[in-house]
Amino acid sequence: MSGKMDEAALRESVATEMHTGAELARGALMNVVSLFAANLRGIFTFLIARLLGGAALGTFGIAWSTTDLLSKFGVFGMDTSTIALVARRQAEGDANGSRAIMRRAVLFGLLFSVVTALVGIIGFELLGARLSQRPELIRSTCLMLLALPGITLYRVCNGVSRGMKVMKHDLYSKGLTETFGTIVTLLVAIAIGLLDLAPVVAVLVGTTAGGLMAFTLARGLLARQAATVAKVHAPLLRFSAPIAMYSLLNMLIMRMDVLLLGILGPRAGVSLATVGVFVASVEIAGGMRKVRQAFDPMFTPIIARQSAVQDQAAMEKSFAQLGRWVLAAQLPLMGVLCVAGGIGLRIFGTGFERGMLWVALLAVAHATNSFVGLAETVIMIQRPNLNLINSGLTVLLQFGASLLLIPWLGATGAALAMLLAYFTQGVLRYCELRILFKWHWPWSAFARPAIAFAFAFGAAIPLRVIIDGWRGELAAGLVLLGVYVAAWKVIGLEESDRAVLRQLWARRQRRRLEGEDTA
Repeated sequence: MSGKMDEAALRESVATEMHTGAELARGALMNVVSLFAANLRGIFTFLIARLLGGAALGTFGIAWSTTDLLSKFGVFGMDTSTIALVARRQAEGDANGSRAIMRRAVLFGLLFSVVTALVGIIGFELLGARLSQRPELIRSTCLMLLALPGITLYRVCNGVSRGMKVMKHDLYSKGLTETFGTIVTLLVAIAIGLLDLAPVVAVLVGTTAGGLMAFTLARGLLARQAATVAKVHAPLLRFSAPIAMYSLLNMLIMRMDVLLLGILGPRAGVSLATVGVFVASVEIAGGMRKVRQAFDPMFTPIIARQSAVQDQAAMEKSFAQLGRWVLAAQLPLMGVLCVAGGIGLRIFGTGFERGMLWVALLAVAHATNSFVGLAETVIMIQRPNLNLINSGLTVLLQFGASLLLIPWLGATGAALAMLLAYFTQGVLRYCELRILFKWHWPWSAFARPAIAFAFAFGAAIPLRVIIDGWRGELAAGLVLLGVYVAAWKVIGLEESDRAVLRQLWARRQRRRLEGEDTA
């Protein structure tokens, strides 16, 4: 009798693991579509470089980095905390609790973002000239800060949708509305003669439209749920505060290279045009972050649910499976950027190809953060204060390294400082999971993508060395991708990944048959 019970429990555990894997895969697939649409905003950066020049792109890059950093004060961590809090409310069947979270998050977010924008505008107007900043940069930054309410509205409302495991709203709000609204507005603004202010006006219109779309979709989603008896839940701001602090520090880490290059660069002989090339390099290498962003929105509610029932074994399995998928997706992308990053830079215009080294360094940095950064989600659910400590130490390290390296190496120093920061942050997260949380780091789960990449990168490097120019980059990139796919064909997938694919395929077949029956 006991053997039958153990066998039944084992079957239930396997079924649960397959269901969790399928949830992660379905959410990731939808997020990939959303991120692909959102990445079309790269066209926006390309148009600035092509139509307005590298100096205009440098000005925009510094202004946007400043705005993106200050947006963390407006969002106050509620883009992430709403995912976890709404997921918990939904698991308990508390629809009214989810509505209350959204109302308070939107109210606080808009209030904080308006105050941040006003303080930022006054501060830049008073201090910008004293810090020897260019008048056009001060003007662009002050105007772009008016986009903070739209940015906050999008991020908070999209967090509510993700907490309810609805990933397609991001596609509609940011991927389509904001992206195309920004691009169209840029072209119209240039056509009517706004020129240097055109990127700022485009961001204002696009982010506002995306925020309103996200709010409308999330509100409609909650309106369709039946009313329930209100339950007591933790205060939103108290839960969000540590998340807000380390999110701000993480954003500072991500944007510090451009910001400090803009501040320290002129004294080190770095022109605004060079900053523009660096901004283009950041835009290209930043695609590495999108790999993790494809999985994070679905990973957070699943880990929150498993943590709520204290199922560490399930959490470790989810982490191992998702880490393998992230690694398998980001390694070939990182490799292509290292051997063929100049091709993407040449699209921006003549002279941009000199940023090839910066693209390679930033690609490795973002790949490191994207992979080990999955641990950030686990720590955030259980002990968010640790993330705050990690980010604080990393900011200090990157700031110190930037002060030393930028005056010495210019833009290369900024890229090296970011690589050092992300590597250090990854080591801290690994040690915390291993020592404090008693996790077993799943090295064996990552063997297949690592082996496939080693073969592919080894085959691509000789071509890159032998053949000069863009032809060598193209040949190396194509060979890397081809060998990587071939290596996977030989190595094969993990059995758990095969089970997820079978489940997804069976679900698709059922939907197709149901559709035929309905017709």
